[in-house]
Amino acid sequence: MQNTNKPKIAIIHDQLTQYGGAEKTLEALLDIFPDAEIITGYSDPVNISQKILAAKIIPGISATNSWVKKMCRQLVFLMPIVFESFDLRKYDVLISEGTAWPKGVITSPNQLHITYVYTPPRFLYGYATEGQKRDKWYLKPFLRVIDHFLRIWDYTAAHRPDFVLVISEEIKKRVKKFYGRESTIIYPPVELVTNYSDAKSEDFFLCISRLAAYKNIDVLISAFNLINLKLKVVGTGKEMEKLKRLAKENVELLGFVSEETKNSLLTECKGFIFPTDYEDFGIVVVEALAHGKPVLCHRSGGPLEIVQAGKTGMFFDTVNPESLANSIMSFDTEINAGKFDPQRCILSANRFSAERFKAEFYNFVMDKWEAKRA
Repeated sequence: MQNTNKPKIAIIHDQLTQYGGAEKTLEALLDIFPDAEIITGYSDPVNISQKILAAKIIPGISATNSWVKKMCRQLVFLMPIVFESFDLRKYDVLISEGTAWPKGVITSPNQLHITYVYTPPRFLYGYATEGQKRDKWYLKPFLRVIDHFLRIWDYTAAHRPDFVLVISEEIKKRVKKFYGRESTIIYPPVELVTNYSDAKSEDFFLCISRLAAYKNIDVLISAFNLINLKLKVVGTGKEMEKLKRLAKENVELLGFVSEETKNSLLTECKGFIFPTDYEDFGIVVVEALAHGKPVLCHRSGGPLEIVQAGKTGMFFDTVNPESLANSIMSFDTEINAGKFDPQRCILSANRFSAERFKAEFYNFVMDKWEAKRA
């Protein structure tokens, strides 16, 4: 343990097997605490960014071959044992971040443990997930038993950190409901790319999403099948082939695109549509606003804190093709009438900048550390 003014910090991360929003947050934390070491359940060096690779990474399991990767996915219910087994005594401050296992690490009374919760595990509390194996009838009895014990562990683990941070009001409510704990909101970091142009937008709507069943992309495409408007969908996932068969000529599925192409599409589109309900936050919604584009989204979850009805976008209430088609037509009418000011959209996105995240997170951690040392 260090007794200097500069604490020795470890960041506890679920797993390093892909590059997504959680990993972008991890990179932002490394910007704040460049000397921090990363503790993770398991890692796959192939899928780790150079910024993360530059840090010291201590994995519980190193997923260096396909067999290990497969076993890690199948035996995920053993991850509590992996995280509880880490020896963290040399650190002053532990920052755990993720959805499930990191908050369960074992710490001593003289250490400071702050957890940043993206959501309580969706699969344990009835929220839709990307996994399809949980729908298989022959696995359900087994999974019900496993989930029961995981919920007990998850509740216990949620009471180990000294302080809880969350990414949105939606997650604050979930943390209170499932764990009975108070928390502080620090919105996640969004790298804002503002490419607003006064040039007239092209005549298409845009959606950017993983193509998973719970994201409601099938409902969105079915809605556009009912109306004479154009939609472009960016993203990949298991639903791709099904969605291609569903889409008519006015709907174009672009698959994976580069960041440059994504930003060009956000600049050119007429408006952005986010059909997912009860989303944890919605980083892509902020990105759309940063390009001066209004957003149509479901009246639930994180987007409620991002979109201002009638000023930077609109909400819809019912997730079915007919109702959504009507909302899209109304959205189109409002855009054509000049209802949404692009500059207002851009200004509203600035509330979620990466710089704001870094300042808030650093101040929170250091304030709690100084208070603990006093």
